[in-house]
Amino acid sequence: MLTVLSVLWLIPLFYLLVQSFRGEPGAWSPTFFPRTWTLDNYRRLFTETDFPRWYGNTLLIAVVSCAITTLFVLAVSYAFSRIRFPARKPLMNVMLILGMFPGFMSMSAVYFLLKILLPNNYQSHVSLIIVYSAGAALSYYIAKGFFDTVPKSLDEAARMDGASRALVFRRIILPLSKPIIIYTVLINFIAPWCDYIFVSYILSGVPDTGMYTVSLGMFRWLEREMVQQYFTTFCAAAVVVAVPITLLFMWLQKYYVQGVTGGAVKG
Repeated sequence: MLTVLSVLWLIPLFYLLVQSFRGEPGAWSPTFFPRTWTLDNYRRLFTETDFPRWYGNTLLIAVVSCAITTLFVLAVSYAFSRIRFPARKPLMNVMLILGMFPGFMSMSAVYFLLKILLPNNYQSHVSLIIVYSAGAALSYYIAKGFFDTVPKSLDEAARMDGASRALVFRRIILPLSKPIIIYTVLINFIAPWCDYIFVSYILSGVPDTGMYTVSLGMFRWLEREMVQQYFTTFCAAAVVVAVPITLLFMWLQKYYVQGVTGGAVKG
């Protein structure tokens, strides 16, 4: 059953790959495999479109928001795992419930909040970084479960020697938490890298198409007026976007699995 499902999932991806080498123009081909194979779609992608700028924008937003989000998630998770304070469990429950709601439900409110906070620059990459980073702490539960498996005796021994909580977290806990750090980095990098909903909402109407991310720019190529001209270029762009994140995931897959399975202890 898994083999059959894998084949079904891979067919569209394989079709996208072979179409990126198709020499015939247009959005539709009567054959699965191209009649003419060419690399012109990739050449055109990097020389005749704004794709390199979109790629750079997406990479910048993903890296910055990933760094901020990872810091928030790890700090909040460690606090919930180690520090006992009166509102701890109610706050954890509220954050867990809020994290279950889809992000697009708050798009209108987020948009108007950005107009208040950044009245002259709300349609910008800074706004996207704020959107991706602001709710990071709501995803604390996986990292907290992992920190719960780290013996508290390590913290207590360091505290008895005079180390502060921040020093314990930085020098003892983080070096032991490589799997959950990599898991958190991967999850928080993929989200802005692949997001279309918030990008299209915040950057809609921006006259400078060079500000787009890859998801927004590539989606424009699928509009009725452009799809006949740019479909094969779109396929080439999809391959270029998918390759780095796929290789990164395959390289760090071992740590990703450890990060998920290592946080299975209730606390």
